[in-house]
Amino acid sequence: MADRRVLVVDDEKLIVKGIKFSLEQDGFVVDCAYDGEEALEYARNNPYDIVLLDVMLPKIGGFEVCQQIREFSSVPVIMLTARGEDMDKILGLEYGADDYVTKPFNILEVKARIKAILRRTENKSAEANQEKVLEVGGMRLDCEGRRAYVEGKEIGLTAKEFEVLELLMLNQGKVYDRESLLKLIWGTDYPGDVRTVDVHVRRLREKIEANPSEPHYVKTKWGIGYYFQA
Repeated sequence: MADRRVLVVDDEKLIVKGIKFSLEQDGFVVDCAYDGEEALEYARNNPYDIVLLDVMLPKIGGFEVCQQIREFSSVPVIMLTARGEDMDKILGLEYGADDYVTKPFNILEVKARIKAILRRTENKSAEANQEKVLEVGGMRLDCEGRRAYVEGKEIGLTAKEFEVLELLMLNQGKVYDRESLLKLIWGTDYPGDVRTVDVHVRRLREKIEANPSEPHYVKTKWGIGYYFQA
């Protein structure tokens, strides 16, 4: 994980200081921001491997920051929330987050989440390089560049949305139940539930389908799960 670059965003400077110190001990390069505007400026001007983003921020809230980041980057985002309510977790996923950690947290848990996401990202990239371009019907995935196109128009996908679509396209016609997708995309150690999959599939459909309620690409096998068919 040496030289991996992380952006830590939180208005509590002691928390930022602790995270920064711990990550630097593991060889990460860490930038810090203390409000939403500063976070967006850093994210636009620097390439990061992952972003730790607090929900409650001055100037621009964490959910809105995440949403704006998604307009120009697919960098993995882990939301930090002081509340353990399900709605916060679901909202984070709705706005494009890849994972969440509830405060107060153990820094070892945060680092484990970061490393798990980075390992999965690297593994997916290695697999994708074997099949650099997937093209089915009007859908085209540049697996190396991690870019998606529908009828020639580029569609901005989050890292997890891309991974879900890539897996389904690589296995066209195969039906994956939600539990399998959760394990394959988020990992067996992911603490969330299958609603995470439903949220990401719904967001994916809103981006790639002409009519999300009657999907042409990512389809539902009622009572079982999801599959790709064009």
